[in-house]
This record gives sequence, structure tokens and C-alpha cells, in this order.
Amino acid sequence: MSTRKFNGERLKSARIYRGLSITDLAKLADVSKQAISQFENDKNPPGLETLLKLISALGFPREFFYVDDSNEVKIGNTFFRSLMTTNKKDKLTQIEKTKYLSIIFNFLNSYLEFPTLNLPNVDTNKDVEEIAKSVREYWKLGTGPIPNLVNVLEKNGFIVTAFMTDNQKIDAFSQRQVINGHEYYFMVLGNDKNTLGRRQFDAAHELAHVLLHEWSVDLETISKDEFREIEQQANQFAAALLMPKDSFLEDINNSFATNLEYYVELKKKWRVSIQAMIVRAYNLKVINNAQYQNLMRGISKRGWRTKEPLDNVLTVPKPTLLRKAVDILLANKILDEEELLVNLGKCGLPMDRREVELLLGLDQNKLAKKEIGIPVINIKERSIPKTGEH
Repeated sequence: MSTRKFNGERLKSARIYRGLSITDLAKLADVSKQAISQFENDKNPPGLETLLKLISALGFPREFFYVDDSNEVKIGNTFFRSLMTTNKKDKLTQIEKTKYLSIIFNFLNSYLEFPTLNLPNVDTNKDVEEIAKSVREYWKLGTGPIPNLVNVLEKNGFIVTAFMTDNQKIDAFSQRQVINGHEYYFMVLGNDKNTLGRRQFDAAHELAHVLLHEWSVDLETISKDEFREIEQQANQFAAALLMPKDSFLEDINNSFATNLEYYVELKKKWRVSIQAMIVRAYNLKVINNAQYQNLMRGISKRGWRTKEPLDNVLTVPKPTLLRKAVDILLANKILDEEELLVNLGKCGLPMDRREVELLLGLDQNKLAKKEIGIPVINIKERSIPKTGEH
């Protein structure tokens, strides 16, 4: 006889993952709010009929709710861009998704050797320009454009993925985790507004949080002014990292610095947005405030605030490490698609393959069970005897 017990924390986790309040789930499952609360606090397990309703409403398999949470995961802050305008429910949803991502990563890490975390030791008392320069020197990035910052982060031990956050206010977020005593940094880049310039800047912005900001401070308790200062510093670092002062100034000739079309050409080289380059030019005092305002009005007039030239041409850097990990396991027949999902369930995360594909940034149906084709049987061609022939 099975001794497994319903895990109320798993119900709460699944509800948060789906972005639902207790009231929302109660309506979807046709169950009272009081009952949901009792289930989540392990005061009373749901009966079979009610459990089936919860499974249908949440889209998680039955086994998910009977797993003991044995993974030793300690989570620090989760830094969101636009934190002050992101509601708590949406933030909790993304945090929960990252928890699941960490379980999947830990599972993959048991089969494969991922790059070791390699963080530069920066002096946060120094000027942001100097800090960005020291990071480039430490990672041997030179002084020119960084073609693919996502790839740089993955090579240096960051766990990076990209998926739809279903929230236009969440561009990216990062989270520090300690799993079984080992430190990891997870970075999620939103695919909701997916362009090269945004991807590069988001990645650099999140790197700033990792290197410059305190992960033990409760972000919910800091003032709006303190948070704005944190975000401003992260933006300054991102600009300095992607457009190093001396090299960038060589390209921003004063005679062209007020010409929007010139920034379109520079975008091909520096792989950042036109708006980011204009802000950088202003902060480096290449253009004055009046010129800056005029350029920004020009951007608005052309509709470039939402879609810039070359956005549909320049390739957006994609995280590849987690995708390659899955490819290695499948290609080398260490696990097939079904075994991967079954073994992941045994490690504490029985989930629908579509959720795993989403969290890892895999192509749709990547983990679908491959059907063995039935050999095609063709009718042989044969001559038909003519009438009277034997």
C-alpha cells in the first residue's frame, strides 16, 4: 500500500506557477476558497473527485502533488527590471518558474558537466565605468563590440534561459540560488519583446545586479528612490560594458552624432539599440541636452520606440547551454525523450513535457515521444495476362 501523502505546498506552488490566487483557483476548480486553503496548509487532503478538478485546472500531473520537497534550494533576491511596476502575483509566478528551472538544471547537472561559475571580483566602490572595464579585462572581451553577451555569460557559468513571461512589464530577471551548497545564478530573458538590442542590454543589466548589488536585502522593503538608484546603476553598467567609453567615442563623431541614420549604421557594429547609443552619447557629453531631446523626438516620430530599424534583420542571441545539454543526452542515447521526463519526475519534478520545453527554451515538441514508423508496404507491379494467355 502506498504511503505517499498529498503535499499541500505543491498545490500552492502549482497555483502560484499559473499566476492564480486562491480565489481564482477556487472558481476554476469549483471548490471553496476555504477548502483550497486547507489543502495548501495540509489540514485536509482533497478527495479523488476534487483532486481531479485541481489537476484539470492547474495542468499538473497527479504525481506532482505527492512529491516530498527534498531539494535543498536556498533562494536569494530575484531582481526584476521594472520591479516597481510589476505586481506581486506576477513576480511570484516567475520566481516559482525559476525554482522549477533549478530542479531541471540540477537533474541535467547529474549527467553532464556544466561550466563552473567564473565571476570577476569587482570593487563596488569604484566608478561604474571602471568596473565595466575590469569585467571586460577579466573575461578577455577586448575593447570592441560584444557580439553575443548571452554566450559569454553561459561560458562563465550562468544558467540562462529565455521564455515568454506573459507580461509586457517583465523584460528579464535574475535569481541567486544555493543548491546543495553550490552557488548558481539563473537568468531569464523574456521573449515577449525579443530584439537584439533589448536582449543584449537585458543580459548586461542583469549581470550588473549579480556583480554590484546585495542579494540578501529584501527588495520589498527598500524605498522607490533606493530602487531607482539600483536600476540606474545597472543601466549605467550595461551601457559601459556594451559600449566601452574610449572605443565607442571613436565611432561617435561629433559631426554625425545628431544624425539618426548614422546610429542605424552603428547599430550593425555595436549590436545595441539606437536609443541606448543615443543615451550613451548624451552621458558621455558628445551631445547636449537639446540635441538629445531632438533625437528622441525623432525616434518617437518614426515609431522607433517600439520597433527600430534592423530589429527584424539582426539575429537575437539565444541561450544554448540547456538546449545543448538535452541534445547531448538524446543524441548519445543516454536517455530518450520519455526516459528524460520519467527520471526528472523521480528527481522531484513530474511535469508535462510542454512545461519542461518552455522552461528550458526548447523547440516545441522537442521532448515528444518519437513514434517508430511503420514500414510502408507497396503493391508489387506485375503484368496481367492477356485474354487467352495461360
